[in-house]
Amino acid sequence: MKESCKKVGLFLGLFMLVLLAAACSNDDTASSDVEVSTKGAMESYNAGDTFKATEPFDLSILYMDQPTYPYKEDWLLWDKIKEITNVTLKSTIVPMSDYTQKRSLLISSGDAPIVIPKTYPGEEAAFVASGAALPVSDYIDKMPHFKEKVEKWDLDPELDTLRQNDGKFYVLPGLHEEVWPDYTLIVRTDIFEENNIAIPTTWDELYTAMKKLKEIYPDSIPFSDRFTFNSTLNIAATGFGTKAGWGFGNGLSYDQDADEFVYAATTDGYKEMLTYFHKLVEEGLLDEESFTQSDDLAVQKFVTGKSFIINGNSQTINLHRVDMDKTLGKGNYSISKITVPGGPTGQLMSGSRLENGVMITSKIKESEKFEAILQFIDWLYYSDEGQEFTKWGVEGTTFTKENGVRKLTDDINYNGLNPNGTKDLRVDYGFSGGVFAYGGTTDLLHSMMSEEEIKFQNDMKAVKTPVPTDPLIPYSIEDREKATLQSTPLKDYTNQNTLKFILGTRDLSEFDAFVKELKSQGLDQYVETANKTYLEYKKNN
Repeated sequence: MKESCKKVGLFLGLFMLVLLAAACSNDDTASSDVEVSTKGAMESYNAGDTFKATEPFDLSILYMDQPTYPYKEDWLLWDKIKEITNVTLKSTIVPMSDYTQKRSLLISSGDAPIVIPKTYPGEEAAFVASGAALPVSDYIDKMPHFKEKVEKWDLDPELDTLRQNDGKFYVLPGLHEEVWPDYTLIVRTDIFEENNIAIPTTWDELYTAMKKLKEIYPDSIPFSDRFTFNSTLNIAATGFGTKAGWGFGNGLSYDQDADEFVYAATTDGYKEMLTYFHKLVEEGLLDEESFTQSDDLAVQKFVTGKSFIINGNSQTINLHRVDMDKTLGKGNYSISKITVPGGPTGQLMSGSRLENGVMITSKIKESEKFEAILQFIDWLYYSDEGQEFTKWGVEGTTFTKENGVRKLTDDINYNGLNPNGTKDLRVDYGFSGGVFAYGGTTDLLHSMMSEEEIKFQNDMKAVKTPVPTDPLIPYSIEDREKATLQSTPLKDYTNQNTLKFILGTRDLSEFDAFVKELKSQGLDQYVETANKTYLEYKKNN
């Protein structure tokens, strides 16, 4: 009897060990403890397949309403999604200006839709502790198109940066085949050519060029910027070996040589960048109003010839041309995006192949269409067919395709691709909107670009070396909350003093004092926690 009990005990012990090992597994293909309902799902669904639910169903989605192409209930987009997939999207409409706040309120109240697009990596972290966000990494084996692109494009290292302390990730990002730069400086190339000034390739060359422009046009200010200078700080910071502006994030920057994180605003590179832009302001080359003026005012200065340089992207340059045809006259000017100038650390380019994507709320667990919803999201956002559909629309109606080349139909325009078109692909049909159309192959990305933009992309690729993505800092729930509370005042204080140093209201000789002030606000503890978390995770994985 005792021998039998021993055997039973040994068996139970081994059984519990097996269960424990399974529970501790972080393998994305491991089965989740949630039973996935297959009602409405395709029994056989693989990469390359078109998803169509076996029975129709409604799916709730949060829709960010863009003022430039406001939501319309009768868009062809909605009808075709229903026709192709058997899914009717039920949208909760939220204005772009309130999207982040409204999203949080809806999630915290339990009223959020199942599908939450336009979620940038990092934004999902706030909803992990409460269990409101689905750990999507548990279900990747049910999303063959997503899985195929990750494997084909070797995106696992970048996906790893999304993992939380439990080893899982909670947002499905947009996936790009290659790094895709967009923002840079737009310059009056006619003014540069007329005065025999070479297009600058470094920030030092830009300084020299602006000095000459100021001498020739003393009543002008060469560079007056928009986006309160945050886009320019972002693109410039990489060449100075740091982070700033839109790219500052939590302020932490990985030092590969030391294998540790540092606070970007305390580095020599950050000080060197501040010194450079202060020199531009001090010598009247950079408009000091760039840091406070509205975008409209900055644009007005540029399109009327009061300034010659402004930050922008592939869309804003087309808008400038429309304005300048009116203010300066067609044929009386020329403008172009230039490759981002290189800095002291070289011709470097930051950026990720991941972009904003889809968060799925845990409410999906209650749905009998669980697996069908995953298949729908996978097809719409990650299949080649779905991505072409959300960008270009319906072949034969909004575009034609011959020998792989897509072309808008004669009456449709998009971002200046077909300026004679009387209808707009986004405004009138709902395609190429920010809620659905992102990610994809380089070919698809380039297909909606002008020859000019493709040249910019190729020039950047030829000249620039991409900077590796920073490693993961998978905070525990407690440390994440603490880090968030610490990072906000540190970032605010950094922003305030960045402005003061550049404008000269605080002398750069006080930079060391500024660093000490950050330390007095808990900087050392903030950085120490980040490095401790990073090193422990690295050791155990």
